[in-house]
Amino acid sequence: MTLDQADDVAALAAKGGRRTRHAAAAHTTWPDSPPHAPARTHAPAARPAPVPAPGLPGLWPTPHEGAPRTARRVLPAEMGAPRTARDFVQATLREWAVGGDRENVVIAVSELVTNALRHGMDGLPRPLPPCPIQVVLLGHPRRLVAVVSDPGLRVPEPVAPEPDRFGEGGRGLLVVGAVSDTWGWARLATGGKAVWAAFDLRVSPPAPPH
Repeated sequence: MTLDQADDVAALAAKGGRRTRHAAAAHTTWPDSPPHAPARTHAPAARPAPVPAPGLPGLWPTPHEGAPRTARRVLPAEMGAPRTARDFVQATLREWAVGGDRENVVIAVSELVTNALRHGMDGLPRPLPPCPIQVVLLGHPRRLVAVVSDPGLRVPEPVAPEPDRFGEGGRGLLVVGAVSDTWGWARLATGGKAVWAAFDLRVSPPAPPH
């Protein structure tokens, strides 16, 4: 069901229909991120299709006050990683009693993990680290941020779909941009990069300890 929904979202976004991103959303530069020029996209010469908006390079949403709820899962570079990530996100959002359209978070994380598998391992020496992909959820009272990191250096850059055929190339970030309120990426001081997507969703506070 999630993959079918992602296909529907991607097809709609390719035609120009998408959720409104918060282009002026509050954000701040990551402390361990060098400056980067904004990613550029190129539309096809014939019958130009809508070009997905690039993410915010080297930027991170300004956190709300207080410490967020956090959940983390590390994943191996295996074909089953996206499904494992979806299960992890669904279970966490249920536990946190997140209100609103939680399925958008599941779709975005699934696409980001798929991208990490397809592109985040390029050019890395073999054998790969045992679990090179990491999924982190940050739950603020009125915002949820999903982060997927991998050891690759390839810049996450969405591409415009072909005008007559919607292919796989660039679909992941097209979907992420369509279902999230804003997204971005940054280099990590430890190597690799992290791609994040933010959602205006309410997260319940943790239960008080007994």
